[in-house]
Amino acid sequence: MNTREFIEAALKEDIGGGDYSTLACIAPSTRGRAVLKIKEAGLLAGVALAQDIFHYLEPEATFTIYKQDSEAVQPGEIAFEVTACVHTILQAERLVLNCMQRMSGIATLTRTYTDAVTGYKARILDTRKTTPLFRMCEKEAVRIGGGTNHRMGLYDMVMLKDNHIDFCGGIEQAITTTIDYLKSNNLPLKIEVETRNIDDVRRVLATGGIDRIMLDNYTPTQMAEAVALIDGRYETEASGGITLDNIQEYAATGVDLISVGALTHHAVSLDLSLKAQLS
Repeated sequence: MNTREFIEAALKEDIGGGDYSTLACIAPSTRGRAVLKIKEAGLLAGVALAQDIFHYLEPEATFTIYKQDSEAVQPGEIAFEVTACVHTILQAERLVLNCMQRMSGIATLTRTYTDAVTGYKARILDTRKTTPLFRMCEKEAVRIGGGTNHRMGLYDMVMLKDNHIDFCGGIEQAITTTIDYLKSNNLPLKIEVETRNIDDVRRVLATGGIDRIMLDNYTPTQMAEAVALIDGRYETEASGGITLDNIQEYAATGVDLISVGALTHHAVSLDLSLKAQLS
């Protein structure tokens, strides 16, 4: 789903047959002005999407940006101003706020995690733990917050997790079968393999042919041992049970990537409001 398709679907969900509250009492020719006010400190995200939403409804709308995506904001500041038909402003209001509040919350939390690993080589990754049909925006918010996107979906990278490995009959079989499948179907996809212990890591290393090893639910001590054993032959990813309280311990192991599902499923929306007046 691209941005335009998302906006079309989201507006259809909200407006349905018509915004009758507005249609009933405001003349279509009435023009107005609205400003996006910041009510809580954080990192701003979704300004570009908000502009796209307003221009989808009214290409001639005037959209003036005062705060860009990824800028730190404080209560009382204004992110943007829009001048348009009042019908446009009222139809766009809730969608713009829903998207920007959610995206800004994700960006703010992501920045907290990326700041926590400053000085280490580890990069912060998101996951597929996203809101259905809103993944594109949530992953954009992660990027705005300084994080790195993992795969977008099941189609752009192979990840052999515990269920795949168990159903397939073991790590070696899962890897070799996958390599053969990708070759026969001419699919240039990277392969990541989940491991649950040091023995799994040894089996992956002995089999080879992959790109990244996930170290799932390891303690920092176990992870340091695994990273040393892998010794740079493949990318390493820490996953499972990682919080702001322990993330520096994991980063200190030398792991390349740290995936954090909380970036999207634990983020709290940032408080924003859209204030309108007649122009």
